[in-house]
Amino acid sequence: MNKTAIVIGATGLTGTHLVAALLHDPAFSKVKVLVRRPWAHARPKLESIIVDFEDEESLATALHGDILFCCIGTTIKKAGSQERFRAVDYDIPVKCARIAKEQGVTQFLLMSSVSANPNSRNFYLRTKGATEEAIQKVGFHSVNIFRPSVLIGQRKEFRFGEWIGRYLIQLFYFLLQGRWKKYRGIKAATVANAMLIAAKENDEGVSIYESDAIQSMGES
Repeated sequence: MNKTAIVIGATGLTGTHLVAALLHDPAFSKVKVLVRRPWAHARPKLESIIVDFEDEESLATALHGDILFCCIGTTIKKAGSQERFRAVDYDIPVKCARIAKEQGVTQFLLMSSVSANPNSRNFYLRTKGATEEAIQKVGFHSVNIFRPSVLIGQRKEFRFGEWIGRYLIQLFYFLLQGRWKKYRGIKAATVANAMLIAAKENDEGVSIYESDAIQSMGES
């Protein structure tokens, strides 16, 4: 393999781990990260591209490669409203997927969320599910969707709700068995590793990985 990887959401918790893994993997000759502001990480193989995610022309120029990874995500609290949240977690992934497909990208890997469902009563989960649904309709050769539970790792910003969720999930870790096992907390680095493995396997069609499957795959 001599692939060019493109990463959206490279500055986030999982995205940071993913970029590091891609840079160390000889299967990838170039790693392009699409960011809103300068990113001071000069590394061999790394190309940092400042884009305006509302400007389709600049996105079309940047989205040239083989595999598109999307780890972008925010919270309603940080976004400020449901509309702004949807603009990040739905509009950006779907727009980039469509443009990337037009530019010849054949694989799309999306980090979604446990319990994502376009019919959910919960706005967050409904948006995540709608994003999954829209991505699947774009027509990539290979689509991999990852639904991790609460992510474990050191974030740049403190998320109180996530901190509470992580504490409770870890407290009841061994009680989460069977169909509840997918709700166990998972390390962001494990999710990133699973995404990298799936990218190199390049299975045709749509593959969806629940959090417990991601755990097994990322630690293999």
